[in-house]
Amino acid sequence: MAGESPESGKKWDAALYDAKHSFVWERGADLLELLAPQEGERILDLGCGTGHLTAKIAESGAHVVGVDSSPEMIAEAKRNYPELEFIVADAREFRFEKPFDAVFSNAMLHWILEPERVVQSVSEALVSGGRFVAEMGGQGNVERLVSGLRRARTAIGVPVEAEYNPWYFPTIGEYASLLETQGLEVTFALLFERPTPLEDDEAGLRNWIRMFGASFLAGISPDKQEELIFIAEQQLRKELFREGKWHADYRRLRIVARRTD
Repeated sequence: MAGESPESGKKWDAALYDAKHSFVWERGADLLELLAPQEGERILDLGCGTGHLTAKIAESGAHVVGVDSSPEMIAEAKRNYPELEFIVADAREFRFEKPFDAVFSNAMLHWILEPERVVQSVSEALVSGGRFVAEMGGQGNVERLVSGLRRARTAIGVPVEAEYNPWYFPTIGEYASLLETQGLEVTFALLFERPTPLEDDEAGLRNWIRMFGASFLAGISPDKQEELIFIAEQQLRKELFREGKWHADYRRLRIVARRTD
């Protein structure tokens, strides 16, 4: 789930994810301050990816379970941290017999276009008074990047359908209302700009497109994919390339909520 759409059926190169896209979990590390895990707590890391933040949570002495819908990510997480518990599960319908004191999620929730199902699963997984701490793409996330990809598709004769949307980037109000419908009271919410440098210098944008924007390449021949990426790089260079690196125009939504019943 970390960097994945469950509906896409995409198989992830988990080693490449770690090698070229470590910013995903590194930039989420300070989210752990909001979680404030305590020794002995039972915590669920929802969309754990390759397990690095799961391991950070475990350092507090909490018992943490990492779940992700990608078998490739879970396999890599188990290799990275064999002493921890990792499970393949769908964020829209996971169930555990024993509830959690907290559910944590970083950079995953925006991949699921059925957010109400995820929120219901989160609420049901928490003890009364348990907390939900999450960060995801918010309204306006990667707006310039996506605009460039859309223009590039049109330029090669493959326009994007008007209703096409691979991600869910809500406003604070939209997501807070959704949480409240499932008995989760929002105690903290922040929508903020976070321009993020991409790894691998000149290759950063194409790496990002192939890992996270692959839906924009769907149904296009390899030659046309290269043409699309080249056009996107040319169109976006002035906006998103500086000091020798590509920067993704990220806009993040952070939320803390508590189950009230």
